[in-house]
Amino acid sequence: MSQSTAPASPDVRSISPRRTDPAWRSALALVCFLLIAFAVAAFGSLTTMEQIDGWYADADKAAWNPPNWIFGPVWAVLYTMIAVAAWLVWRRRRDGTPELSDGASRALVLYIVQLVLNALWTPCFFGLYPFIGAPALWIALVIILVLDLAVLATMFAFWEVSRVAAVLLIPYWAWLLFATTLNWSLAALNS
Repeated sequence: MSQSTAPASPDVRSISPRRTDPAWRSALALVCFLLIAFAVAAFGSLTTMEQIDGWYADADKAAWNPPNWIFGPVWAVLYTMIAVAAWLVWRRRRDGTPELSDGASRALVLYIVQLVLNALWTPCFFGLYPFIGAPALWIALVIILVLDLAVLATMFAFWEVSRVAAVLLIPYWAWLLFATTLNWSLAALNS
């Protein structure tokens, strides 16, 4: 008597269908990510605006320091890009695989960490200088160096979830590295 073996049926629990959010929820999330990013920008500009024509105007700067008008448009584009990148990762958190979901959650935690560091840098750099002078620039340098590393870690975490999201962070990281050189030169030249 020959016994036929039927192919093993897949474990239904291991196949999880891709869950998608309704379009309105995804659009709302994108708006929230944009609002958060621009809230960080607005918070930073509160301490920057008064100081641009104050101590910063008279400070010794590096030869490669761009004109002041360039910073606003560059940061507007960068904040938009980082918000979209975070949104892309957020959208992947429900793709059905625990690894991708966990990776998205870890990536978004790193995103929040770097955003907090970003928010701390501006008031420290611009806002503390009138009170403590050059030490504020050195403290800001430490913050931006940690921020550089946090953004790099975020890029790697995003890469595991959404390569497009990771690539969207490259201009932000490059600008931060450039800003780090500006911060360093200002600290060195004005100590």
